[in-house]
Amino acid sequence: MKAFGLLPAGRAVAALISVAFAVAIATTLGGCKTTTTVVEKSDSGPVTGAKAEADPHRRALVRLQLAAGYYQQGQLEVAIKEATDATQLNPDLGGAYSLLGLIYMDLQQNSEAEDNFKHALQLGPNDPESNNNFGWFLCRTHRERESLVYFDRAASNRLYSTPAMALENAGICLRQIADDQRAEEYLKKALEADATSPVAKFQLAKLYLDTHRSDRAQFYYDLLVKTAEPNAQTLWLGTKIAHARADSKTEHRLSEELRSRFPTAPETALLNREAFHE
Repeated sequence: MKAFGLLPAGRAVAALISVAFAVAIATTLGGCKTTTTVVEKSDSGPVTGAKAEADPHRRALVRLQLAAGYYQQGQLEVAIKEATDATQLNPDLGGAYSLLGLIYMDLQQNSEAEDNFKHALQLGPNDPESNNNFGWFLCRTHRERESLVYFDRAASNRLYSTPAMALENAGICLRQIADDQRAEEYLKKALEADATSPVAKFQLAKLYLDTHRSDRAQFYYDLLVKTAEPNAQTLWLGTKIAHARADSKTEHRLSEELRSRFPTAPETALLNREAFHE
C-alpha cells in the first residue's frame, strides 16, 4: 500500500519531551498511512546529561528518541535494539511498543508486530496513532472488517491531529474487499475532516471511475489537480477518466505528459499497452 506521510503536530508545552515522526509506507496517493507521535512529559527539563543517566524513565525516552531516528534512516536492527532497551527501562512506555510494531511490520514479522501493537494499545487503548497503525496492520494482513474498529477509534479521538488519515485508510481498506459503498462514505468523511486531502480526492475519483460514474470521477479529479503536483498516478488516472468520458483531446494531452515526464513509470507501461481497465 502506498500513501503520503503526514507529520503529526505536537503541542508546544513547557517541559514536554517529544519525538514526532511520520512513517510513510510509500510516497504516493494509492494507500494507507501510518504515523507515530511519541510524547512524554518531564517535570524537570530536557532529557539530557547526568539527570537522564540517573533516571531510568528519562533514559528510556532517550532510547526511544534514538530508535525513532534510526527507524527513519532505515536502520531497523539498531532501531529494534534501542526501542527494546527503552521498554526494559520503562515497561509502561507505550510509544516504544508502537514503534516496535511498525518496525516488525516493515520486516514482515507479523506475529511480533501484532504482539507489540496490542501491548501498546493495552497501555494506551485510546491512543489515536496506535489505533490507526494497528488498523493499517490488520488491513495489510487481510482483516479488513476488523481494522475498522481501530480506524474509527483513531478518527473519533478529538486530540488526534490527523483524523482524515484514519478515515482515508478505512476507505482504502474497504476498497480491497470491494465494499465500495462504505468506502465512499469513509472517503467523503475524510474530505470533510480535511478539505485539502489529496489522498481522499484521488481515491474518490478512482472509486467513481471504477464504478462507472465518470462524471463524478471528473469532479474529484478536478479538485485534486487544482492543489496537487502532477505525478504518474494522477496523470494516469486523469487519462483513464478522459478515456471513459470519450474526451480524446484531454486523453491525448495527459497521456503525452505522462510519457514525457515519467517514461519509466509503471503507469506509462500501462498506457503504452492501452490497459485502461487494469
